[in-house]
Amino acid sequence: MKAVTFIDWGNIAYQEAWDKQESFFKQKVDCKFVNRSLPESEQVLPQNHLIFCEHPHVYTLGKSGSENNLLINETFLQKIGATYVPINRGGDITYHGPGQLVGYPILDLEQFFTDIHKYLRFLEEAIILTIAEYGLKGERYEGFTGVWLDAADPKKARKICAMGVRCSRWVTMHGFAFNVNTNLDYFNYIVPCGIDDKQVTSLQKELGCEIDIEDVKIKLKKHIAQLFDMQLL
Repeated sequence: MKAVTFIDWGNIAYQEAWDKQESFFKQKVDCKFVNRSLPESEQVLPQNHLIFCEHPHVYTLGKSGSENNLLINETFLQKIGATYVPINRGGDITYHGPGQLVGYPILDLEQFFTDIHKYLRFLEEAIILTIAEYGLKGERYEGFTGVWLDAADPKKARKICAMGVRCSRWVTMHGFAFNVNTNLDYFNYIVPCGIDDKQVTSLQKELGCEIDIEDVKIKLKKHIAQLFDMQLL
C-alpha cells in the first residue's frame, strides 16, 4: 500500500489553500526532477497528500472556462460575501462554500498508475460509494465529469459532486467539490461547470436533513484509500 498523508485544513480561504497546494505540488515535481540525476538506489519518492477542507464563499474559474458563466458583477459578489478566483485547474466555473467537502489529492501518480482518466473515475467512484451509504444512487453522466443523480433522465439529472484537476509530470492537484450541506442558492449566480440546463444538489437536499460532515469524511476517506490502495497516515 502507498503511504499518503491525510490533512484536514478545516475552513480555509481559497487563495491560502491554493498557495499551499502549489507548494506541495512543487515539492513533488522538484523531487522527481532531482531523481532523474540519481541512481535508482538513491532516489526518494515524493510524499503523497490527501487534503480535505471547506472554503468561504468563492467562485473559481478553470483555465478552459468562460467568464461569461459568472452571472454577477463585483458589487454583487461583495453583497453576497463571495470572491472570484481564476485558477489553473481544468473545467469551467464552480462554487465552493461552507458545508461543501472539498478534496485535494496531491499525488505522484507514477506511484499508483499513469492514467488520468482512471484517476478521475476512481475519484468519482469514491463519491458514488460514499453516497450509497446514505441510500443514494450516484452515477456518471456521459460526456461530463463528476457524480450525478438520475443521470439517465436529462430533465432530472443533477450534480452532487464536481471535479476539476491539474496534472503535470504525473503529479495531481485540485480535485473534487462534494455538496454535503451546501447552500445551493449560490449556484444561481453562475452557469455551473458551464452546463446551463442541469441542476445541482446536495446530500442535505436529497435526504431532507443536515448531514454530519465529519461522518461523511470518514466514509469518503475509507473509499478513497481502498480504491487507490492507500495507507492514510
